[in-house]
Order: sequence, then structure tokens, then C-alpha cells
Amino acid sequence: MPIFATYDGTELAYRTLGEGPPLVCLPGGAMRASRYLGDLGGLAADRTLILLDLRGTGESAVPADAATYRADHQVADVEALRVHLGLERMDVLAHSAGGNLALLYAAAHPERLGRTVLVTPTAWVLDLASTARDRLAAARLRAGTELYDTAAEAYVRILGGADTDEEWDRAAPLFYGRWDAAAQAHHAAGGHEQNEEAAAAYAGPGACDPAAVRAALRRVAGEVLVLAGALDGNPPPGLAERIAAALPAGILHVQPGAAHFPWLDDPAGFAGRVGRFLATGA
Repeated sequence: MPIFATYDGTELAYRTLGEGPPLVCLPGGAMRASRYLGDLGGLAADRTLILLDLRGTGESAVPADAATYRADHQVADVEALRVHLGLERMDVLAHSAGGNLALLYAAAHPERLGRTVLVTPTAWVLDLASTARDRLAAARLRAGTELYDTAAEAYVRILGGADTDEEWDRAAPLFYGRWDAAAQAHHAAGGHEQNEEAAAAYAGPGACDPAAVRAALRRVAGEVLVLAGALDGNPPPGLAERIAAALPAGILHVQPGAAHFPWLDDPAGFAGRVGRFLATGA
């Protein structure tokens, strides 16, 4: 894997997949190694995916200062990657919690962005976080079968404080459009890909001032696609629409039948929609 040194000397790694114009990809988790993104449903057929392992995840080094796991400090890592790649401007795709990092980067460096794709993004940097009510409403969309009723019951317990691996395993079907072998394998790998210390620090106190971030984002001229899953509760489509509205050229797309990992739920549909946006901005 290629490696580069970021602003504080920490060595960060990234993988490249595919052919075509580069697309810098920021993983979620928070702080999950980028491998779970795969080839983003076949998007690598037309783009060179630059899949960054954030500091302390995957093949990237653990930083000397754990405080730098906070998302605002990692903005400089994204900028260091751009410089390393020799890109004047870059297209960016961010998933889930990575959406916060992408938004902070956009606020700090709007002139360095081409087009941006936020896939089922969380957006606490905009003070637009999903609520327990949002998440439970989505969990109950598929009520009526034993699989999803059991998953929803587990999710209720998780939101009530029973945050255990066993309960997350029971709730896992809620985060996929269909609970097939690919989804089960994807979920099983997740427990080995996340840096929990880094995840706890990612949204730590002082990470951002949402009002200031909103104001700074008014300078973002490039188009931004916010892609939500129709079955996702974090964010639900209504909240994703508000995230898109916070951006001058924000566009919302709700993928039918999808949950939190839409490239697994309908690979061709996902890659087609994202590819069209990156090519045309629409």
C-alpha cells in the first residue's frame, strides 16, 4: 500500500482500486479501516478509488498524540493526501461518520474540492444528528417478520444503553437492505476494522462549531450529492434532505430498498447514480 507522511509525521496508508479519474474515499465507522468500502459497488470500473486508512486504522500508523483522532485534526490529513497525490482539486466520497470529516474539509478548503458524494452521512458538524426516534422509526419499517422484529428489539435495547457485541449482532440486519450472505460477511468483518479508542475521540469536545461550519460551507461551489438509504435511520431521508439543503449546490438522492451500506444493497444502482453525478454534477 502507498504511504505518505502527514502534517505531524504520522505515516498514513491508502489503497488504489480501478481506473479513471481519482476519487478520494473517506471511511466511516467512526474510524473504521477503509477495506469495508470494497470497490463501492463497481464504482472502480470508471474511477480510481483512493481509499484512505485514517490515522490509527488499517495500515496507517498510530499517532503519537491520541488527541489527533478528533475529526478537526484529521482535516490536515486529507489535505496532506491531496498534496501527496499532486491534485489541484479532488473529488471526494465519504461514508457515514466520514461525512463529518468531508464537511470539515469542505469548510476549510472549499477551493480544493471538485464534486463531493456523502453516502448515508452523519452530520453532527452541522448540528444535524439523527435521534433515537429517527432510528427506531427506520427499524420498524420492516416489522412483521421474526428476523426484523428481533433486530428491532435488540436496537431498542442498544439505544437504551445495552451496547454489547451480542445486541449489535442481533440488530445487524437493520443496517442492510437485505440480510444475505454478502451482508452477513460484511457485518462479521466490521468488528476487526474499527479503532475504538479513535472512534471515541473522533467527535470529542471542541471538534467543531456547527454555526461556523455552516457559514464556511456557503463558500463551497462544487456540487454535493447526499445519498440516503430509504430504509436507513442514520440519517433517515428527511434528515439527509436537510444536510443537502445546508450546501449551496446540494442534491439529495434516496436509494430505494437501501439501508446504511447502499453499495451492497444495489451495487449497479449505486455505482450508476454516483458515477453519473461525478461525470455531470446532476
